[in-house]
Order: sequence, then structure tokens, then C-alpha cells
Amino acid sequence: MDLTPVLRKARVNSAFKQLMSVHWIMAACYLVLFTTGSGMARLSRGTPLRSELYDFHKSIGALVLALLTWRILVLLRVWWRKYTKNLPRFTPEWTRKFILHTLLYLLMFTVPVSGFFFSNSYQSNNVRFFGLTLPDMFPQNSSLVDLGRNIHFWIAYTFLALIILHTLQQWKVVKANWRRFQGFFMNKKLKTRGE
Repeated sequence: MDLTPVLRKARVNSAFKQLMSVHWIMAACYLVLFTTGSGMARLSRGTPLRSELYDFHKSIGALVLALLTWRILVLLRVWWRKYTKNLPRFTPEWTRKFILHTLLYLLMFTVPVSGFFFSNSYQSNNVRFFGLTLPDMFPQNSSLVDLGRNIHFWIAYTFLALIILHTLQQWKVVKANWRRFQGFFMNKKLKTRGE
């Protein structure tokens, strides 16, 4: 009779899987936002496709607000399942992670909202979601355009700094996901060669 303990992988519930899925979808969206945003800021008026790039950037910004709503609802489900059974251990490490994640969630909201403020201050009805004009969140006010630009810039780069901190904090997870990603494409490549 074998007495060695059977090691089982921890079961990951579907709510947690959904949370991780929306996490990576939003990460991709924010990568697009940072890339297009820094590129747009360097373009001069009259550059071909400049206004289309701005519209695309604003569309992705509106999309992340919708995704954030979904993400928070899923996060609440995960917390409910996790913390109704056992309360968290309020260790210094848990507190640091909680503060960082709280700041990240606040910035996930304030970056696109500050973009709306900047856009709406410049002109009414100029935020489109893939062609559909969205209602203004803020009134047009040309005297606030520079303030809106500065707020959006500084909040976005503060968010980027915290994303980098979060990435470093989760470096083992990043490396494991990178290996998984590479393995997925290597398997796909081998299957394609075998056909």
C-alpha cells in the first residue's frame, strides 16, 4: 500500500479565471492606450490619420471603463467566495498588496475619466466609441484644456509607474505566464509543421 500523500493542484474557481481573463484583456488595452497616447502626443495637426488615432484611443479608453465595471463585479464574487470562509491575514505584505491594488483600481478609473475631461473640455461630443458618439461627462470649457491635458498626462504616468511596480512584485507570475505563452506558440508551430 502506497502511503505517499497525493498532491493535488489547488482548484481555481471560474470567478477567479474570469478575473484573470479580464485582467489580461485590460492589460492589453492599457498597453494599446499607452502606446497610442504617447505616439499621438508627438503628432502635429494635419498629420494623416491623426484624428482616427485619437478616436481609436478614446474608444479603447471607453472600453476599459466598461471592462473595469465587469472586473469589479467579478472581483467582488472572488472576494465573497474567498473571505466569507476565512478572513485575510492582515500581515504587512497583505496590507502592501491591498494598498497597491487599491491604487491600481483607482487609476484604472481615473486615467480614462481624466481623458474624458480633457476631450470634453476641448470640444463637446468628441468622444466616440468606435464611431458612436458618447454623451459628454464634462462640459466644454476651453480654459480647462491645458489643465485636462496635464491631469491626464500625470495620472497616466503615475499609473504606468504603479504597473511597473506591480509587474516587479509579481515577477514569478510574469515569468510563468511568459513560459506558458511561449509553450503555446511552440506547440502550435509544431502542430502546423506536422500537418
